[in-house]
Amino acid sequence: MISSDGLGPSIGPYRLRNPVVLAPMAGVTDAPFRALCWRLGVGYVVSEMVSSNPRLRETRKSSLRRRPLEACGPRSVQIAGGDPASVAEAARFNVEEGAQIIDINMGCPAKKVCNKAAGSALLKDEGLVAEILKATVAAVSVPVTLKIRTGWSPEHRNGVRIARLAEDAGIAALAVHGRTRADRFLGAAEYDTIAEIVDAVSIPVFANGDICSSEKALAVLAHTGAAGIMIGRAAQGRPWFCGQVAAALAGAPREAPSLAEQGALLSEHVAALHAFYGPIPGARIARKHVGWALADLGEAGEAFRRCFNALEVPEAQLEALSRFYGARRVAA
Repeated sequence: MISSDGLGPSIGPYRLRNPVVLAPMAGVTDAPFRALCWRLGVGYVVSEMVSSNPRLRETRKSSLRRRPLEACGPRSVQIAGGDPASVAEAARFNVEEGAQIIDINMGCPAKKVCNKAAGSALLKDEGLVAEILKATVAAVSVPVTLKIRTGWSPEHRNGVRIARLAEDAGIAALAVHGRTRADRFLGAAEYDTIAEIVDAVSIPVFANGDICSSEKALAVLAHTGAAGIMIGRAAQGRPWFCGQVAAALAGAPREAPSLAEQGALLSEHVAALHAFYGPIPGARIARKHVGWALADLGEAGEAFRRCFNALEVPEAQLEALSRFYGARRVAA
């Protein structure tokens, strides 16, 4: 349950500033987005998933994903892979680069990950899971954490057994998404299995899946007894959301930013994307973030999204955002 001092649980020597974690999402939670969510109050951030394949290590994509963030809590890098030796070596490499926590991905349901016997595909092979976890924990001197689902399929929810294997291997904390691999993101997340996992282990457990409001976060924590929550898709387009939930959990709920404030935050985020990736790639990547931010603005938002997606110059994107949110503010 939530600590009386409002802080989150400890991961090794690191005490989290609150119990709300931003889920690592490939192609979403890059350095600019994590930095913005951190400034707006999330308790802990983890890098996008990087492959344990050493041949991919120096690609532009992997290099950008591993780029360190200053003053954003302990630096955590998530690794995906299905071979114990390669995952352990990738962990050593990232610690040498400055990672303070290593997170292992056994929760991703994407076909391109599972087809390589990584992500949530690993949940089918509990022996391999144990080998990977033991090899990685032994390879580094920093805490190792693990992200899983409740099992491979609704008929094979082995999350409790995986969690016990993780604790026995020396894993420092666990995040559990309340769906199986077969569920992907369909249907509703279930939290009974997460509650069983919390009861089965003594390490901190973060509950994940369908947490889209402060009220839902409180209900999930009460139901599962988890040490914290992990928020994924609900943060897309809403970098303030994790901090808003953290405030509510601390007994000091706050409103979402005004439309004008949202426009300013979105412009800040888009400018950071331009700077991080370069003008043209940054402008392209900005489109999906802007699309998520506009999702609740009805027909006007959809019309602007189509116009924004045709813009290729950073300055034009920022000018368009200023005009659109300025007009919306006047209309309100």
